[in-house]
This record gives sequence, structure tokens and C-alpha cells, in this order.
Amino acid sequence: MLELPNKRFGRKSAVREAWLRALEKTAPIEARPGYLLPDAINDLAARFGDAPALLSGSECLSFCALSEQMNRYARWARAQGLEKGEAIALLMPNRPDYMAAWLGVTRAGGAAALLNTNLKGQSLAHAIRSVATKHLVIAEDLLERFRSAAPYLEHEPALWVRGTAGGSPFDMDIAGRSGAPLAPLERRDLTIDDRALYIYTSGTTGLPKAANVSHRRLMMWSSWFAGMLETSPRDRMYNCLPMYHSVGGTVAPGAVLLNGGSVFISEKFSRDAFWSEVTGQGCTLVQYVGELCRYLVTAPPHPLERAHKIRAFVGNGLRADVWESFKERFSIPQLLEFYAATEGNFSLFNVEERVGALGRVPPFLSHRFPAALIKHDVETGEPLRDAQGYCVPCDLEEAGEAIGRIAENAQGGRFEGYSDEAQSEKKVLRDVFVKGDAWYRTGDLMRKDEDGFFYFVDRIGDTFRWKGENVSTVEVEEAIASFPGIAQVGVYGVAVPKTEGHAGMVAIACDAALDLEHLRRHIAGRLPPYAAPLFVRLCRELEITETFKRKKGALVREGFDPKKISDPLYFDDRASKTYVRLDEALFRRVVNGEIRL
Repeated sequence: MLELPNKRFGRKSAVREAWLRALEKTAPIEARPGYLLPDAINDLAARFGDAPALLSGSECLSFCALSEQMNRYARWARAQGLEKGEAIALLMPNRPDYMAAWLGVTRAGGAAALLNTNLKGQSLAHAIRSVATKHLVIAEDLLERFRSAAPYLEHEPALWVRGTAGGSPFDMDIAGRSGAPLAPLERRDLTIDDRALYIYTSGTTGLPKAANVSHRRLMMWSSWFAGMLETSPRDRMYNCLPMYHSVGGTVAPGAVLLNGGSVFISEKFSRDAFWSEVTGQGCTLVQYVGELCRYLVTAPPHPLERAHKIRAFVGNGLRADVWESFKERFSIPQLLEFYAATEGNFSLFNVEERVGALGRVPPFLSHRFPAALIKHDVETGEPLRDAQGYCVPCDLEEAGEAIGRIAENAQGGRFEGYSDEAQSEKKVLRDVFVKGDAWYRTGDLMRKDEDGFFYFVDRIGDTFRWKGENVSTVEVEEAIASFPGIAQVGVYGVAVPKTEGHAGMVAIACDAALDLEHLRRHIAGRLPPYAAPLFVRLCRELEITETFKRKKGALVREGFDPKKISDPLYFDDRASKTYVRLDEALFRRVVNGEIRL
């Protein structure tokens, strides 16, 4: 049994036990370097047999069926002459068969590239090229996506089409292969150090990057959350997040399957269907991202919203302004917020349920997951350096970039990078505190309190400077989103000629006509004058990624020019203390410097 130091730690014994369970669950991974997640699936099939493992509205795979389907995919991949480490790309919607497919590819020694089903054209072609795949397993209803990318590919991969009715030649090929575990002669010599997956970044600031994910990380993610959540065969996870991302595709299913529970897979999040599916399936756990919770808490009452069996929501990105109202309205016993990134080398867990916090690294694990905050220059986007050329640590409650020390030891701190080595190097910060050290750059601005809890401030590049002050878009968004009737809000900085820095602008999607006079008073009562947006854009909806992140690039490029924008635009006239319609005449006065900002 692992022992914790005899010090004050967190909230009573439940907190200590959660960390202990996670540590004990992950401890055997390094001792058995040849034991991979596909091996665990085969062993689970022997233990749990016909018990449900993965379910959807139209499909159910028991533990036995999941193991057999995984092994069929593995034999198909080997039949294609798959080399160790070679990529096979998957373009498939959320469904139980999707996990069986990538497990099979990894069992055969390959690396499954989990393509974003929303990509098309040049973006999809870039994702395919970046892993040099020769094979693409694709759902029949996504063929048009690939056809839009084909003109941008120098070499098209072989297409293997999964039919909607299960009658394609590839479907029959898979069905005709043996589902028995692979014999020793069929198996590659694999360890936890080998690559298992390519998982793509969301591409909010450019083309998606393919992050390397080893077998070690798959086992660590699944085992750690299985311990933290104390999952059991009685649990059923509700998962409506994209399975081509790390949380929806590996963390959510792995955490429950490893302890004999099941996962209900919804193809996508639906505010209207959410409570009916959760209660109808008897789900006890829900995997979330923060905006999912915001959508639910701003929705009209649902007759089943408190009739559930949920014992915990687990996820990331839940903001402080939603936290308590969400938990109280829906009677949620536990919220387990965490911070992690697919390519990141450290994690934070908020086991204590400190409202608004991402979590912390407890003192007895600081050697395993060393994290720090360093001072950041908003104008350059780079860390500040002292006279000796080293980075400057932040004080308590001071915002700075979160970084994690890179180490090659087995205990933590590994950075596995991307398929593109040049992109990997951009995420490494060198000579940080001593000559020769290396740290992973998260690109996230955080602050830390005296208890060691980290709080998200903003993404680097989103924070902007105005009137000599740094403006956090997250802080402004939270203030504005609390105004009644607002469905979505995105804040960003825009360049204004003859001024320094960037002025604040907010794009708002609302359910009905906004009372702009009351909105202005609401903002003035919650934000300092320099943080209150000067420009307001009213939209029907804001474009978001599949994990509910705002896509602000186009909004920033369009700025506040009424010639480029058909949406209603308003300017905060500080002289009259009111929002006035921004037309071309007023726009010219602003850009010509005739109005003092």
C-alpha cells in the first residue's frame, strides 16, 4: 500500500483515497512494459464476457464482442502488410466499432490516426499527409469529406469503406476474420514506449497537428481515471464528446472499461436529448467539457434533469460562473474538474472541488509532475527573461504561462511531441531556470493561489493589452455571459488605427432581442473600464469547434468594419454612456482618430 506523507492534504480522507487509488492503478504499468490496452481488453473479455462494454442507439458490443472485433481489425491490418509504427487513418463518427478499429490497428503494431470528422478540403488533406498513411478506414456517409480533400493529396490512400448497412466488401472482410486473440507468431514485439495513436489538435490557431500518443499514455490515462473515479461494473459512462479526441476517445471509455463498466456513446451532444439519454441508459458518470455544462444550465427546465443516477461529472473547462448553479440545479454529487492536454506532460486534478480551479499537483507528487508559472509578455507572446537570460517565476496570484518540466524518466514529465519535429520543437522552452533544462509550453496563462490550486486565465494570443492593462478574454466573457438571454459570447481584441494595443470587442449570440442599455450597465458593474468591450457584434450563432471552443480567427480578421460584416454592430460611446449603431460614417471617425478612445 502506498503511503502519503503525514501532512495536511486537501479535504479529508476521500481526497487522499482518490489519489491513492489512481497511484495504485497506474503503478503496475512500468513493471509490465509489454502489457498494452489491447491485452487488457482481451483479459476483460475473459472476465466479463457478455456484459455490455460499448453501446449506442443502434449498436452494442459486449466485452467479448469488443475483443473479437478488435482482433478482426488487427488481422485485417496485418494482411495489408502493416509495418510497425505505420499509420492507418480512421474517418468515422462516434460509434462502438470506432474504438474496436483503433484498438485493432494498435494491436497489429500500427498507429491509428484519428481524423476529425469535421475536416474537409485542404485541412483534411493536411491531416492525412502529416502521418503519411497508405490506408484510410472511412464511414460510407463521410465519403464526400474525403472527396473534397482528394484534389490536394499527392498520393491517395487506399479507401476501406464501412457501410451504413454493414454490407460493403470491407464489412464482409472484417466479419469473416477470426476474432480469437492473436497467437504469439501474429503479434508484433510492442512495448508501452511504442506509438499507438495520432490524435490531432483542434486547429483553432492553424492547421491541426498530429500529436504522438504512446501505449504508455493510453494505459496511464485509462488507469489513472479508473482510480480517481473508482469505477466499477455498476458504472455506465455517458460520452457525447468526439471519439477522435483524447478525452472522448480514450479517457472516457478507458476509465470505465478497465474496471468492468460500460460506456454509452452518443454521436454528438444534443441539449434536447441529453437528459433523456442519460436517464434512459441509467448512466452514473458523464464526461463533459465546460461549454456543454453552460448549454445545459441555460436551457429551459427538463422533466428528467433531476431524475438521473449520475454520481459524478468529470471533465475540463467548467468556469466558476457556471459551477455552483450547475451542480445545484441538476443535483450532481461530484464534479471532478481536471486540466490536461493530449500532448501535454503534466495534469492537474481538482479532487477537492475548489470552485473555478483547474486543480493542483499535490506536494507528494510534485517531483513526478513538476509544473511552474513564468512571467509572460503579452505583446511578444514570449516569456520574460531576467538579466542572466532565465525565465522569471510568477508570484502567487500572478498570471503567467504554465509549463511542465520535460524528463525522460518513467515517473512523468515526458513530452512525446507531434508527427512534425519542427512543431514539436516550438513547444519546448529551453534554459528556463538553469542552463540546459527543457520545459513544455502549454500556451495557457494561469495563476496559482497559496493552497497550490491553479486557475485558468486565458490562452496566449487571446489575452490582449489595452490602456496599458492586460485584458483576459475569459474574465470578460464570464461577466457578459451572466447577462440574461445570452446563449454564446466570444471576446477578442481588434486593432484600431492611431491607438496602441487592441480594443475589446464582443460577439454575442442571443435567444431574443437584447436590452443593450441594461447590458451596458451590467458590464459596467462587473468590469473595469479598460476591460469593457468598445465594440459589440450581434450574431445568430458563433462558430465553435467540436469541443465547444470559440473560433475567433475570422472574427478578429473582420474586426469592426461594417463593410465586411452584415451583423448589427454597436460602439460604446463613453461620452453619451450608451451603445450606438456603428455605421460607415462612425467607423471612419473611429479609424481616423476623431473619437477619443
